[in-house]
Amino acid sequence: MYKVKKESGFTLIELMIVVVIIGILAAMAIPRFMEASTKAKQSEVKLIMKQIYVNQRTYRQQLNTYYQPGGDASATSPQAFSEIWVEIMATCKYSFNIVAAGDQFTCTATGNIDDDATIDTWTIDEEGTLLNTLNDVGA
Repeated sequence: MYKVKKESGFTLIELMIVVVIIGILAAMAIPRFMEASTKAKQSEVKLIMKQIYVNQRTYRQQLNTYYQPGGDASATSPQAFSEIWVEIMATCKYSFNIVAAGDQFTCTATGNIDDDATIDTWTIDEEGTLLNTLNDVGA
């Protein structure tokens, strides 16, 4: 008697369907991952800006004036704000600038967090008002 041997495995059509499904899932997931990554970087800048605000207030309490640094603080110059006890980590993608005059100050943070043409810009002032003046996420 002749035995029929059943072949096991996947056909080319089945494999192509799996590849298409994986491609569709990746097309939906990658943009969401990139947006979540940039939002995490924005969370970092918000924390640093709030730290600058609190430390500027402390500095003013001690010396009756806001701190005016000689230059910007960034990953390449992390100790620029050391007088107000702020250190910028080497992985930070933002540059920070403080302008102080009398009883007012404004700190501006700028950074290109997703490598496009838009520069993400944040400001905080002596009132503690934190604003995202130019949003690089989804711009």
